[in-house]
Parts: sequence; C-alpha cells; structure tokens
Amino acid sequence: MFKIVRNYLFWSYERGSFHYDVMVTMVLLFIFVSPRFINFRDKPVYNLPSQIVVENNGAGELIYQVKQTDVDQSLKKVGGSDPEQRTRRALRRLIEPIAGDVLVERYETIRGTDGSVQAYRVWAHR
Repeated sequence: MFKIVRNYLFWSYERGSFHYDVMVTMVLLFIFVSPRFINFRDKPVYNLPSQIVVENNGAGELIYQVKQTDVDQSLKKVGGSDPEQRTRRALRRLIEPIAGDVLVERYETIRGTDGSVQAYRVWAHR
C-alpha cells in the first residue's frame, strides 16, 4: 500500500497504465470540480450603473443617456467645487466602463413633466 501511494505521489507509473489513468482523472476532477466547492475569489466585480442607453445619431456619433440616480451616486465619489466639472467627471466615470477612455464633449439634462432632472444625454468621444 505504501509503495502505491509513493508511486502516485512521485508520478512514477507508466503512461497508459491503469494507475496513470487514475492520476490524470484525479487531476481533471480537481480542475473542473473544485471551483464549485472552493471560493477562489477570482470573479471580476463590476460596479456598473443600473442602466445606460447608447444611441447612434446617424452621423457615427454615440450618445449616452444616463439616469439621474446613477449620476447622484457617482457625484458622491467625485471631488471638486465647480458643479459643472463635477457633473462632467461623474458622467465620464459612468460611461468609461462601457466606452473606454472618453472625453465628454457636452451634455444636456432631460427633465420630467414636473421639471426635475430625470437623466442626462451625453455626447462623448475617444
């Protein structure tokens, strides 16, 4: 029994033998089954906003529509005193996970029937 365990440990069985096939099966089982039972913490974490609508205006430009609630949450993480610059940085921060490194050219607010800001329409390009 000791000799069998030692040969398994040092992988000393010939290729094509029964014991070699058992070792290969054990390795494959570990590779494919262990992620179900062991948390390797290797899943990416995406903190994307709840919804961003991307439109094509027909001239090859992409226009992003971002909800006000997402901008409010992003404004908490953006520093600065100028409200215009803070809003631009918050919008850029929200759009970049989708579009990559972008420059916010301009934006406009979309207001609801009660006059409150519902969303932002953003023109951004690389």
